[in-house]
Amino acid sequence: MPAEDLRAKIREIPDFPKPGILFYDITTLLKDAAAYKDAIDQMIEPYRDMGVDLVVGMESRGFIFSGPIAYQLNAGLIPVRKLGKLPAETVSVEYALEYGSNTLEIHKDAIRAGQRVLIVDDLLATGGTVRGTIELVQRLQGQIVGLDFLVELLFLKGRERLQGYKTTSVIQY
Repeated sequence: MPAEDLRAKIREIPDFPKPGILFYDITTLLKDAAAYKDAIDQMIEPYRDMGVDLVVGMESRGFIFSGPIAYQLNAGLIPVRKLGKLPAETVSVEYALEYGSNTLEIHKDAIRAGQRVLIVDDLLATGGTVRGTIELVQRLQGQIVGLDFLVELLFLKGRERLQGYKTTSVIQY
């Protein structure tokens, strides 16, 4: 399915979660089995032969894509969660959003030095969330093989903050 067909499945909601923000609601794509499968397949393709050991998915919508991608790549799955959600010892980082800030955590023992890591999320906007996740993976000495997104908001220029990393997205606005 071409990216434009997938894009047409995404609902746009103005003024959510606050005035001036246009929210791209992927639930309308997810409920279409063929579109969801195709989105996953397109996200996997650039990384299929890169020897990925671990897929890191960011809370919360990143989990929707990171699980199936890890499964298809025969890789482990590592959740990056918001503050206070992980039960064992963690490493944390504070990051900026386009409408605030937040803290992300990863288990301290989630990644062994040198493991090849693919970072997955649903959306690349300003790049704040993924920059925070990159920092966490680097602190644990993981080797980042790529940054994989379903949607990229080109006008927010998040990719500019990710120079030096293979960055892929299926749908661009």
